[in-house]
Amino acid sequence: MSEFGIIALVLVAVVILVGLLIAGMREESGEDPLEKRLAEYGDREVPATLEELELSLSMQERVIIPMYKALARFVVKFTPENQIESVRRQIELAGKSQTMEPSTFFGQRIALTLALGIGAFVLFFFVTNWGPVKGLLATVVAALLGYYLPMLQLKSQISRRKDSIIKALPNALDLLTICVEAGLGFEQAMGKVYDKWDDDLAIAFGRVLQEIQLGKRRGEALRDMAYRMDVPDVTSFVAALTQAEQLGVSIAKILRIQADQMRVKRRQRAQEKAQQAPVKMMIPMVLLIFPSIWIVLLGPSVIIILDTGILGGI
Repeated sequence: MSEFGIIALVLVAVVILVGLLIAGMREESGEDPLEKRLAEYGDREVPATLEELELSLSMQERVIIPMYKALARFVVKFTPENQIESVRRQIELAGKSQTMEPSTFFGQRIALTLALGIGAFVLFFFVTNWGPVKGLLATVVAALLGYYLPMLQLKSQISRRKDSIIKALPNALDLLTICVEAGLGFEQAMGKVYDKWDDDLAIAFGRVLQEIQLGKRRGEALRDMAYRMDVPDVTSFVAALTQAEQLGVSIAKILRIQADQMRVKRRQRAQEKAQQAPVKMMIPMVLLIFPSIWIVLLGPSVIIILDTGILGGI
């Protein structure tokens, strides 16, 4: 086979892998395409057959997504159970346990690794001709980047979710305090927070209310919420509520104390970030701003000295 044919085959493989990866990411919406298509055909006078419904699906839904799922299942078979549980925990902390499974994550990881590895191999061995050593190193780096990039993205989502919860918690506690002091029960107050806001904390409160309606005890539902978030402020808040419930202390008083403490912590975090700003500004100033100033100020003098030949005389 000619060199052009090899490049074409490799490019086709990369396109297929990227298509599988995109399909897997789009699949995270949790919507069943077959049920969606059945709903579209619900008003027809003559019921559609299953074969007709399957043929009416797009190429992505009939071919690409099943291939992606098969790749994900194959990868999960050879993955240790502790690693699967660790990824499941990370997905739960990112707030995507309802839309993503560990198999989906591993499928994205392998597909991206193969796509970047094969793409780098073609680029550095057939297009740029870097040489065997440099090309091999670049291919390995690209494959490792594809392997670790989904995990870095997941950790970034976890960090953003925790920051969002920390920022929303003081305001949520204020609203809870106002509602409880106005005469509402704690569950009704959580429902007000869930109805008023559409952030990660409000969604977590809504899930707690659903679990309570399904029969789970309130303390257990709150502890599960704190475990799913892994935020120290939420953990202390849930512990204070549980202790107040066990000792018979007024929940309104506990909520008022917790709201005051959370506002103090928020102010302390803001002050800490303000004190860190000068230190963080030193890096761009030393590496970017100061060299530019030195070039602007000392550049003409250096040119004049070189033109006069003073350095040559020395």
